[in-house]
Amino acid sequence: MESLRLSITEYTVLGLLTEGPAHGFALAKDLEPDGRVGQVLTVRQPLVYRALGRLVEAGLAEPASVEPGIAGPQRVIHKITALGERRLKSWLFEPVEHIRDLRIEFLVKLVLLDRSGVSPLPLVERQRAALRETLAAIAESTGRDPIGLWRKSNAAAAAAFLADLDGIYRRT
Repeated sequence: MESLRLSITEYTVLGLLTEGPAHGFALAKDLEPDGRVGQVLTVRQPLVYRALGRLVEAGLAEPASVEPGIAGPQRVIHKITALGERRLKSWLFEPVEHIRDLRIEFLVKLVLLDRSGVSPLPLVERQRAALRETLAAIAESTGRDPIGLWRKSNAAAAAAFLADLDGIYRRT
């Protein structure tokens, strides 16, 4: 099942499990709009539980223990497996394919790396390399229509963002 395609939500839940065993309710709190991860990717509680189920099915997470619920049913504490750790590490350092994916997927990776204390510089370097040709082509375009102008402005902002990140992480 290692080849199962995971969603950003599933990878995010897996990333949160690297911080230690947790139950779905606690994970969902991190993914609320005011949470550090939730500021980038907000995920409602039912989707967190669905993600946990898929991760367990794929052998990437497993139940570790059960604790009594405060005002409801017992809570299953989940932990990441060795396979889950390998799969997450591979995903965390894989650049996104499109400029539009910087907004959520790339930012989630940065937040998860930051929370784990791992330097995001290798990801930033790979990301800059992966988008170099696309960013250059869009920057050279002369489209004057609204879509072309949007793409050009968005590409310029993405290039500046990645350059700023590179500078920040090289200094730390």
